[in-house]
Amino acid sequence: MTDDLEGLALNMPFKDETLYRWCIHLYTCSAPPGLLIDLDNPSSGLRERGGSSANSHSTAVADTESFELDDYKPIAERKTADDRAARREQKRLWKKQWLEQQDDMKFSHSIQFNAVPDWSSHYIAYSNLKKLIYQLEKTVHQTSAGDAESRPLIRNEEPEDVFSRALGVELEKICSFYVAKEGELLDEVNQLLGDVGNFSSEDEEENGGPRRSFGSGHRPGMSGTNGRRSESIDGNMDDSDDDEDDDETTGLTKSRSSLGGGRRKTAPNLGHSTTELTASTELTLGRSLRRYSTTQDEIPDQSFLYSSSIMLKKRIISLYVQLCELKSYVQLNRTGFRKVLKKFDKIVDRELRPKYMSTHVDSAYPFKVESIKTIEENISKMEKAYAEVVTNGDENLAKRDLRSHLREHVVWERNTVWRDMIGMERRAEAASLGRTLLGRDGLSGARRLQGDDELAPVTKEVVTPVGRFVVPTWVASTPLLTLLIAFVIFFLLLFIPIMEKPEQQNCLALIVFVSILWATEAIPLFVTSLMIPFLCVVLTVVRSEDKPHRRLDSKAATSYIFSAMWTPVIMLLLGGFTLAAALSKCKIDKRLATFVLSKAGTTPRTVLIANMLVAAFASMLISNVAAPVLCFSIIEPMLRTLPSESNMSKAVIMGIALASNIGGMLSPIASPQNVVAVGIMKPAPTWIQWFFIVIPVGVVSLLVIWVLLLITFQPSKGTTIAPIRPVKEKFTGIQYFVSIVTIVTIGLWCASHQLEGVFGDMGVIAIIPIVLFFGIGILTKEDFNNFPWTIIILAAGGLALGKAVKSSGLLHTIAGVVTKEVEGMSLYGVLVVFSSLILIIATFISHTVAALIILPLVFDVGSNMDEPHPNLLVMGGVLMCSAAMGLPTSGFPNMTAIMKEDPTGQRYLQVKHFISRGVPSSILTLAVVVTLGYGLMRVAGLD
Repeated sequence: MTDDLEGLALNMPFKDETLYRWCIHLYTCSAPPGLLIDLDNPSSGLRERGGSSANSHSTAVADTESFELDDYKPIAERKTADDRAARREQKRLWKKQWLEQQDDMKFSHSIQFNAVPDWSSHYIAYSNLKKLIYQLEKTVHQTSAGDAESRPLIRNEEPEDVFSRALGVELEKICSFYVAKEGELLDEVNQLLGDVGNFSSEDEEENGGPRRSFGSGHRPGMSGTNGRRSESIDGNMDDSDDDEDDDETTGLTKSRSSLGGGRRKTAPNLGHSTTELTASTELTLGRSLRRYSTTQDEIPDQSFLYSSSIMLKKRIISLYVQLCELKSYVQLNRTGFRKVLKKFDKIVDRELRPKYMSTHVDSAYPFKVESIKTIEENISKMEKAYAEVVTNGDENLAKRDLRSHLREHVVWERNTVWRDMIGMERRAEAASLGRTLLGRDGLSGARRLQGDDELAPVTKEVVTPVGRFVVPTWVASTPLLTLLIAFVIFFLLLFIPIMEKPEQQNCLALIVFVSILWATEAIPLFVTSLMIPFLCVVLTVVRSEDKPHRRLDSKAATSYIFSAMWTPVIMLLLGGFTLAAALSKCKIDKRLATFVLSKAGTTPRTVLIANMLVAAFASMLISNVAAPVLCFSIIEPMLRTLPSESNMSKAVIMGIALASNIGGMLSPIASPQNVVAVGIMKPAPTWIQWFFIVIPVGVVSLLVIWVLLLITFQPSKGTTIAPIRPVKEKFTGIQYFVSIVTIVTIGLWCASHQLEGVFGDMGVIAIIPIVLFFGIGILTKEDFNNFPWTIIILAAGGLALGKAVKSSGLLHTIAGVVTKEVEGMSLYGVLVVFSSLILIIATFISHTVAALIILPLVFDVGSNMDEPHPNLLVMGGVLMCSAAMGLPTSGFPNMTAIMKEDPTGQRYLQVKHFISRGVPSSILTLAVVVTLGYGLMRVAGLD
């Protein structure tokens, strides 16, 4: 019986995997106990427990005799050397395999995230093919090593044959599905085009003239201002995550399940045996509505549901999406075959890829050029049909509307993989946004959607005295050139004597180098901050505090610099982020904001000022980094009812951005630059003093900016606004708890000077909400990881730089020079000069960076004046940091606002809007600060 089972296991067809495994199981149970079998490695064969291999030069199968190696010492020595070489080779192969796995893992996840969930079992089983490659690699290695007892289970078969058979199973599966799905979709396209033609004819007969456009959400009797909006079907279609990652788990020989739809009658012979496909049961309403369609029960107005234009529009969208998905299906699978064949050739040392791609993959029906052209032609037909039914013949608008229903193609990149997986990346980082926002329409046109061809690498031709060279664009890019220039200036300042003392000379080179990198954002801002402690230690710019000053050695300087990076200021920043996270997670901030906005009514000018006040108040509580995101989510329902080109849309988004900048003044935790200023001022102002000065300045500034926006945008003309509804749910116990902790924390911050003997600093008070919210589970570890740590690192680096500049004596030297220049000027004159200078600098670089670079100098200059008022000058300076809002890159609110897009991917605002409204707003705020603000600072008693 054992022999019969062995013969059956060895000679059965490869695709009958279930029967194969049962035979092996029975054979293993009846085999001698000394034998093992690897079910997951069909070619590994049977092996004996504890069996020894023959020597490396054996070419025949070893017999069953036992040899005493002591009698054959030369062979034993040679075997030991061969074992060492084999171990080294195995280690090298494992390392190579690990590196290649890191690369291939990107494509495995690319399939997982770009696959259509309903089709997940019909994609190439890429991960299983990789496992088979590694099994075949072991077989090849064992054969070449002459392992006498590792007889292949599949006898006399080359790895190419085994792998080609597995690829054939996958190719048959893909071809069968594609033919069925293509025939199904093309039949629907023909039926739909006929219905569109009948609809156009009937519409012209009923109206006695040219047919009218049925825009998204258009109903008879309704205003046409929202003609481009989709209310019955929006961009957020059914795109739920599927828990089954079939591309990772589907077996290579898994039998095909019946597919929806019949085989296309005109399809060519594929050369594969296929099962009969059952008719589709997924289609309703004339086989037109897919998972993207809205069912009858979801729309209360039955007459609107059965409106011919709406039904045609939904059918067009559904077919367009599925055709694009089918094109993406072909692209992903072809890429999968190409990559897995490349891996096979590398690991098994074969050249199967060119032959198999040309003779099997490229000649298969789904991958033929004619098949792709057929899909693209039908996609074009859907665009024309949509233009005829919805956009009144405007094909460009139709294409843009249809593409808004496609999911973005996920590109899996190493080291940035978490952004795509979690989907929680902030819209952009300061370092990468600036270069895009100044001058061109960013990346919206460069996104890859499903069905799009792969984007080719961008190159650039560089002309040199020795010839022309084609290099990647990044090599000749502005950031790289800027970085090289910064390094040249850095080394020149190190060796050109300017300062008398070497530590001051080195510190001057350091601060100029860091300032250039921060101002130009050639590398991310937080990366520049991380360089600061390294340069401070290597350049030995830190001196002892006791006179006579001496330069500290590396070990002492390291302790000094790193102690400066983690201070109560950083804890205050973390406390602010914690309050913001708790308020937003419990939706307390949103409830307060919607309650206020619901009272604003529908008058455009009232709605505008209400949104601005809410944005400023939210910035005061949760920082102006998070406030714009909150406010934009609140006004989303209103924006959906307004045309993209509406002046009201632009005015509201611009108003929220500018108000968030102003709101960055309103509390010590409202923005990172305020936290930096609090750390610089001695003594730090109380929260009561801060509110007394800043709230009147902020309110007046908001009113002036509101009037400016009303005059320039004129949002009231022809605008109908949908009211914002308040949340009617009752407060829960957790929401009450979070609110109480927030109020108590802010109250303790306000009384921090009176409680200095208890808490010592506001940073210690900030620990209270951190411990409470994270300790009892309101906030989790994931929430902590999602804090904007780049901002924290940026602030920590700035604090370290300030300490280094002060310790080296460079700050005192420069402040003395500046003090001589402003000697004879009044305090008010110095305030106007510094405020104007800071406004200009903060407009071109970020607010936080401007505060880090300039405010320490301002404080030192104020301390050396005949009438010292350093805190007053720093307060005026930090207010102007927040008031700089003339460019999209001037601050986080502006960056968030310019990235705001309508459902078709078009930005509401352009750079010109910020220049024409942001620059005047900055100048008006400067006037308010140096007049009203100066008077309030003198009354508050700031020194």
